[in-house]
Amino acid sequence: MDLTYPDEAKSFADEVRAFVREKLPHAIRDKVMNGRELERDDNVAWQRILHARGWATPAWPAEYGGPGWTTLQRHMFAEILSEEGAPAFIPFGQEMLAPVLFAVGSREQQQHFLPRIATLEYWFCQGFSEPGAGSDLASLKTRAVLEGDQWVINGQKMWTSTAQNGTHIFLLARTDPAAPKPQMGISMFIFPLAVPGITVRPIITMDGEHHTNEVFFEDVRVPKDAIIGEPNKGWDYAKLLLGHERTTIARVGQSKRQLKRLKKIAGEEMVDGVPLLETPSFRDKVAALEIELMSLDLSVLRMIAGEGKNAPGNEANMVKIKGSEIQQRVTELLVEAVGPAALPYDRAAMHGAGSEDPIGPDYAGTLAASYFMTRVVTIYGGSNEIQRNILAKSLGL
Repeated sequence: MDLTYPDEAKSFADEVRAFVREKLPHAIRDKVMNGRELERDDNVAWQRILHARGWATPAWPAEYGGPGWTTLQRHMFAEILSEEGAPAFIPFGQEMLAPVLFAVGSREQQQHFLPRIATLEYWFCQGFSEPGAGSDLASLKTRAVLEGDQWVINGQKMWTSTAQNGTHIFLLARTDPAAPKPQMGISMFIFPLAVPGITVRPIITMDGEHHTNEVFFEDVRVPKDAIIGEPNKGWDYAKLLLGHERTTIARVGQSKRQLKRLKKIAGEEMVDGVPLLETPSFRDKVAALEIELMSLDLSVLRMIAGEGKNAPGNEANMVKIKGSEIQQRVTELLVEAVGPAALPYDRAAMHGAGSEDPIGPDYAGTLAASYFMTRVVTIYGGSNEIQRNILAKSLGL
């Protein structure tokens, strides 16, 4: 593999970097670089800045409003945005749902939803998991029954990330309970969260923040054309969507930015008059993490290069496993680098307000929350234990 970027790629990188440095609001960049919570308006504002430049949906083909970039351009774009402190894309609409709409959505669905996803006018959340159906998603019990020209939906979804900010949801519901296999009787739907009969309740996670929710559906009526693709084919569409979700969960660019932050902090923290980063034991931990991250980066590049030929397959499972574990490891080392000062949870620091009684340096206040939040990345998108089972099965083990 030739890892030398051609001259035109370097020019593209310079163009992107200059644009981000000029257009990314300093307040938003400061939040990202220091691990603080972003508000809904922060994400929308940055998305629309990118949209005005034609860069809001980097992975979309030109025919659907994307820039039509090469794999290398898309990779470099993501890397630069992460390095420069830009907010991560809200993945549910543009990175997960959109590929399904490209493949099986009706022309009307494509024309209506895709432009609004690109500007975050429509903020999507994902209605897959349920109280009794997490990694075992095919056991879901939410029902959708066709009555005349409407689907009537009843059930509950769990761990619905960003539903508190959302305008729309895409979900899986059982439409044929008599199907010989559970996967055969599932369909995928798309509709607004403002439909009567929907209740969203917050779930406060270990980091003390409101990231996710439980969502209840009681006699929710949506139009017949709210279904995506064909009835009872939702499981096939979900596998396509989950392949893209597991790719985004790898978050290589984010881990690179966090690794750089780790090196900076470890270079400032002193142990017996020596920077922590120069002590052999900690330096070896950082080096091992960096080697793993470089290997993951190459794996993601190989997988992205084949996306035009196939939907993400076992490679997506592999990068999800390793990417999520690296995210956890870098937050563990950040806490270790700062020591006891990183342990208190400082909610004021997470929201950019100064603490009245700070403990340790300014950067310590957000580390505990970040550490706790990354405990979940090995679970969502399909737990890593299940991902390993899938890989083992594919190898005949």
